[in-house]
Amino acid sequence: MIKSWEYKIEYKFLKKKILTSIDKTLNSGNLFFGYELKKFEKSFLKNNKSKYGVAVASGTDAIYLSLKALGIGQNDEVITVANTAIPTVSAIRNTGASVKFIDIREDYLMNYNEIEKAISKKTKAIIPVHLYGQACEMNKIIKIAKKYKIKVIEDCAQAQGATYKNKKVGNFGITGCFSFYPTKILGAYGDGGFVLTNDYNLYKKIKRIRFYGIETVDKKNKYLNKYYSNEDGINSRLDEIQAGILNFKLSLVEKFIKKRRYLASLYLKELKFTNLVLPKLNKNNYHVYHLFTVYHLHREKIIKELKKKQIETRIIYPYPIHKMTPYKVFFTKNKKLKNSENKSKGIFCLPLYPELQKEEVLKICSILKKTMRKLKL
Repeated sequence: MIKSWEYKIEYKFLKKKILTSIDKTLNSGNLFFGYELKKFEKSFLKNNKSKYGVAVASGTDAIYLSLKALGIGQNDEVITVANTAIPTVSAIRNTGASVKFIDIREDYLMNYNEIEKAISKKTKAIIPVHLYGQACEMNKIIKIAKKYKIKVIEDCAQAQGATYKNKKVGNFGITGCFSFYPTKILGAYGDGGFVLTNDYNLYKKIKRIRFYGIETVDKKNKYLNKYYSNEDGINSRLDEIQAGILNFKLSLVEKFIKKRRYLASLYLKELKFTNLVLPKLNKNNYHVYHLFTVYHLHREKIIKELKKKQIETRIIYPYPIHKMTPYKVFFTKNKKLKNSENKSKGIFCLPLYPELQKEEVLKICSILKKTMRKLKL
């Protein structure tokens, strides 16, 4: 079986280094807020060319903490897309704010032409989602946000290393939010996340909120490093074991991305003359191909045949968020998100990860082309 993704394949190659890192951490006697976390925060900032940042427990928390630190909550609205992971929206709802869904373009990314129509007096933030490894049209989005004095929080969970006009994602908005869920380009062996920002005061606030409101930065605070809550906070720690693993894997992330782009180029070349709708590479973008997502109206037939040939695929995402029970209330029934709904009915992801071999991609393409001819698609 050619898996769509499997951490054990990676672990086979990195096992010695991973186990060494874990053993080092456990023998350090420090499981939280130690050397590994400080090193990782510093290295991640350097890698992403950002001034300040805080490692947190998950990508969901990264978005939630950004919103909470900005004072967004009850009676506020946040604009985002419906073709995203549930956490993008659950993080908004956890603050008490409402969600305003807008549609996407043909490239699966936020349609900036829809933003102004969605803005109301309650709108406090926009969350563009850099989906599948490619950045949204950030210049357009930032321009609109500045016009209406709205904050932009970037969801970079699927776009570690991606750039727009030679600038890394996560540096356009007031914050950039990353996930280290194991499937991600930079994945831990558990949960983890990160908030980037170039705003020092916001950084201090996020760092307080992630640990019960305890002050660990401001030297003027009389409760500095004391067990005293300065404001309402939560528990959102990235532990030392995951930080150590991420420190090691961060040194390989550019290599991972290079391999992903190479495998994607093979897919694009081999599947060029099929009736599949292939990923579109936008101008001014450096696509990191977290996922290789294709589209066909008869995907179920294709997926079924590929499974018979021991090729695993995934559908990311099969249901737009506004169609899910908890979030239907935030969407007007007589309006449709045409592209979001249509794309969800035909998208599926082919295997793509650094350990996948050229021969395996060529095999997948060959079987896929034969399958489509057999099914007369």
